[in-house]
Amino acid sequence: MKSMNISPAKGNRKLLKKLESRKIDVQTCYQCGRCSGGCPVADYFDLQPMEVVRLASYGMEQQLLSSSTIWLCASCDTCATRCPNDIDITALMDVLRELALRKNIKPAQPRVPAFHLSFMESIKRWGRTYEVGMIGAYKIRSKDFMGDMKLGLNMFRKGKLNLLPHSIEGKPEIREIFAGKGKEYER
Repeated sequence: MKSMNISPAKGNRKLLKKLESRKIDVQTCYQCGRCSGGCPVADYFDLQPMEVVRLASYGMEQQLLSSSTIWLCASCDTCATRCPNDIDITALMDVLRELALRKNIKPAQPRVPAFHLSFMESIKRWGRTYEVGMIGAYKIRSKDFMGDMKLGLNMFRKGKLNLLPHSIEGKPEIREIFAGKGKEYER
């Protein structure tokens, strides 16, 4: 962990209440390191998973929201599976990404939130991912128009990309989810 002065007294209580409302109990962590030891992408993080949990337990929101770790997490659940106290570290990373986006904090890895937003918009609109639309939105956000062109063409030729979206039943329920859950945290 970078040299920083962390203290529960300096922490953001609102962050802790948000985590508590999502049933993410970071206070039970005793820093065994199993989450960090098993993480397949930890070598690329600026904060190890156990450091994220510790900072969250102290309510150190600013350090967490400006880290690369929250954007590079693969959400594979290895950390949560290995945790002896059943801390849902994957859900913690989700909450931190959500807060960073909501607060317009410049992401340490700008292409990852561009993909995240494109993915979520696709879910919001269609109830599932519509790959062509999602990729188009991502390309516009990331300004990488030609980066995966060859891969995209190969996928299209093999029938892996549908030009038209497929709708689902239950769209009203999906819209309801996007209509305000989590807004109690906004300032």
